[in-house]
Amino acid sequence: MAVMEISVVPVGTGNPCVSEFVSYAYKILKEEGYNFQLTAMGVIVQGDVEELMALALKIHKRPFEKGALRVMTTIRIDERRDVNLTMDKKVKKLKENL
Repeated sequence: MAVMEISVVPVGTGNPCVSEFVSYAYKILKEEGYNFQLTAMGVIVQGDVEELMALALKIHKRPFEKGALRVMTTIRIDERRDVNLTMDKKVKKLKENL
């Protein structure tokens, strides 16, 4: 299992507020039943790495459907093959070390 952090920034929307575009992309996660965490700067989601890459492409394309002229997407993926990696386990481990 892998954990992916994705941040989508629509550009060329004519408005400095992009929440309409970002929330439209976010709805994919809800529609498709992903286990995810919304953050102030993006979304963290877990799943199979190939599935996450396909999901990232869907999320990246979504603001264009709402009229964005440019979209900048940042993706970070953490994949471990020696343990079952989850968002909750990563946070729990961090808290244990605080």
